[in-house]
Amino acid sequence: MSTTLQSVAFGTEPGLAPLSAPATIEEWWLSAVALGGQGRYAQARAALNVVDRRTAGRAADGDCVYASLSASTRASFLRQTGWHAKASYDDGRALAIVVGRGDSPELVAAACDALTGLAADALGQGRLALGWRLLERCAEQINRLEGESARLWRQVIRLEWVSAELALASGDFTRALRHAERAVELATGGDSLRHKVKSDLLRCAALTGFDPGQAAMLAGEVFDECRSSGLLPLAWASSMLIEGVSGSPTTPNSAALGAAVAARGGVFRELSL
Repeated sequence: MSTTLQSVAFGTEPGLAPLSAPATIEEWWLSAVALGGQGRYAQARAALNVVDRRTAGRAADGDCVYASLSASTRASFLRQTGWHAKASYDDGRALAIVVGRGDSPELVAAACDALTGLAADALGQGRLALGWRLLERCAEQINRLEGESARLWRQVIRLEWVSAELALASGDFTRALRHAERAVELATGGDSLRHKVKSDLLRCAALTGFDPGQAAMLAGEVFDECRSSGLLPLAWASSMLIEGVSGSPTTPNSAALGAAVAARGGVFRELSL
């Protein structure tokens, strides 16, 4: 496995480009994750296509894990640009690939990625109760591997992220802040700058229910970190939060950042009024 690809996907260099050439299935998936974090969605989807081709028709657990991760990663790209219903198809496929295959940490991790993805998809379609039920299933999966919690660090953080988002959607800012702060705590203990930044952004969103001015100020720090680290989608999301709370445009503003995401292959769903 390339340590550089690992560092871009889940480490301290999320904006590094160009990436080293992938060789293994794992490296192709890491490339897709890294490229997606930079908003290079077209290139990321192309990398996932390679993962899909190399795992097609293969029954080994390792191949099934990456086939599932590919589907849930593809779903995350759709969700980030507003296509929650379409994303639920890929997340459902991701879960179907690994469900019932066993209790190895790798299989459980892939199942948890699919379950948190499905919960976020449900949130985007206004199905909050379904979202909470899916998160309960994810927590059950994680608890089954209590001794392997260090290997499931990403899944535990994602569980807190989606819990915070569901709480925000229901107007429970206290619960949202509790989950967001737990995500910040967990991410601070790890190496992934992208996970730290997103956790910080969710905490800002939860703070809007208590102190909008402080939320906007802290979101400004997140925005600056996203831009300096090459995390374009998170820079766009933080700009949306700042502009929504403060009414003041960021530089560049959310429209310009959205256009940059679109230029890299992000296809936004137009929301009907």
